[in-house]
Amino acid sequence: MKGVTGENLLSLLERRFDNVAYRLGFAASRSESRQLVRHGHFTVNGRKVDIPSVQLKAGDVIELREKSRKVVAINDALEAVVRRGIPQWLELDRDAFKGTLKGVPTREDIVTPIQEQLIVELYSK
Repeated sequence: MKGVTGENLLSLLERRFDNVAYRLGFAASRSESRQLVRHGHFTVNGRKVDIPSVQLKAGDVIELREKSRKVVAINDALEAVVRRGIPQWLELDRDAFKGTLKGVPTREDIVTPIQEQLIVELYSK
């Protein structure tokens, strides 16, 4: 990829399917999100996807499957997402249990306190 290596790394990590499902509020934690993805609770662009490491791209639509909409843990997590907030590069339609990846996250969109340059330096040795 062209660009700054550390920023590209963060962008790739943020666009993982399990992370996007967590950021949209379908799960209370990333590990819970990973489990929900593995158990086939979601579709991406209308197709069932159960691989957490799938890289999503701008315009992809993540939707909770019809039979999974009654799961208590998912509904509780959707209620709690109001306090946590949703990043501006994502869009959530809570009534339709649907989220959209509006664009690729940039470094300014990622508020996690991390020094990505230290990671790049460690792995470049």
